[in-house]
Amino acid sequence: MSLKENSLGINKDPKDIKVVVAMSGGVDSSTVAGMMKKEGFEVIGITLKLYDDTIESTHSKQCCAGQDIMDAKRVAEHLNIEHKILYYQNKFKEGVIDNFVDSYLKGETPVPCIQCNKTVKFNDLFNEAKKLKADALVTGHYVKSVTKNEITDMYRGIDENRDQSYFLFNTTREQLNYLRFPLGGMLKSQTRDIARELNLNVSEKPDSQDICFVPNGDYVSVIEKLKPDSFKKGNIKNSTGKVIGVHDGIINFTIGQRKGIKIAAKDPLYVIDIKPDLNEIIVGTKNDLIKKNIMLRDVNLLCKETFFKNEILVKIRSTGKLLRSKIKLNKSKAYLELLEDEYGISPGQACVFYTKDEMGERVLGGGWISKS
Repeated sequence: MSLKENSLGINKDPKDIKVVVAMSGGVDSSTVAGMMKKEGFEVIGITLKLYDDTIESTHSKQCCAGQDIMDAKRVAEHLNIEHKILYYQNKFKEGVIDNFVDSYLKGETPVPCIQCNKTVKFNDLFNEAKKLKADALVTGHYVKSVTKNEITDMYRGIDENRDQSYFLFNTTREQLNYLRFPLGGMLKSQTRDIARELNLNVSEKPDSQDICFVPNGDYVSVIEKLKPDSFKKGNIKNSTGKVIGVHDGIINFTIGQRKGIKIAAKDPLYVIDIKPDLNEIIVGTKNDLIKKNIMLRDVNLLCKETFFKNEILVKIRSTGKLLRSKIKLNKSKAYLELLEDEYGISPGQACVFYTKDEMGERVLGGGWISKS
């Protein structure tokens, strides 16, 4: 393999390349560590301890729990690579968990995995990898990275069911040039095949599904534990302002929600707005959920502003489809006009920008929805 032919696009001999692999203990990051070791790089695995789990993590489908840390350690021993554990529980609580709770109390729908990537994972792992004088920080995310002339762009992974580009829009240009995503051009089934070939003990391990600090998806119990005074009764109103019911706390509701409203009506009712200052829930029909205009805050760009002279594609939720739209930028804010109908848009969600080119669907950046 010549200097330019190694999989990371780094112009050095593989034996002279040092990489840090973010190892969560799952099959994806473990397989990436094995791939890097097999290619001849010097590999250092780093696992983050982010929260103090109080459940039996062997029965949970979470990441960054105690069992996962042990799995990462065993994989590192099997591969004969150096392994470090970094303890960031306090930083994770302040930057992610507290933000998550506060966002719900504001009537928003937060996306804590994006916040985690921004405040802890990529930021701190980036700094740690730099301290170790690594040539790249490598992760098991299903996104493609294309490096040309030492500039790396991010694309959606080819496995659309696994694509994680939505969660990485807040990556900085400096971080992106340093990051590598070897799984972006692979299907999940191929990853597991490689894990079996490498004889990794996590090859059949189930994927993480829950938010790591929200076991079984029960976010209400997490908020109740941290902010027990958050459950205040208030009015449920229809779109004309008429009081038609009472709720037990706005944190029990998200925009677009249908179940749990507990009000009989001729047509199904959906939560169309949440007013935290008035402690009110507003309900209406499904058509009331259609939004065309969105205001964004804290916009992060991974391209030149000239890309936004024409239509772009956006994704409002991680499992949503790409929507045609027009955008006007104003420093760190943006005004977005959707050219297709979308339902249940909520403040607190992320809006990620894409464009199509010969390499696929490139991530241009994104922002947080402040108003729709």
